[in-house]
Amino acid sequence: ALNKPTVSSLAVMGEISIAGTMMKVDELANALQVCLDSGAKKVLLPITSAADLGSVPSELIGCFNLIFYQSAEDAVFKALGVE
Repeated sequence: ALNKPTVSSLAVMGEISIAGTMMKVDELANALQVCLDSGAKKVLLPITSAADLGSVPSELIGCFNLIFYQSAEDAVFKALGVE
């Protein structure tokens, strides 16, 4: 049987304003720890948070399949697994 990720193992983080501006995730390490504690395996992050990965312990980063998105539409397609 294939072990496909379930929706419950997916976390989508970040905020996008109505105008389309992406805001980075505040306190990224703490937010990822909450994802880990909640059982997330795949985490979608706004590309604006990429620069903050240096502040996150590598063992925490290694717990996830991190996927960056560049827009609201991009996040939806990546959450659904659509290329």
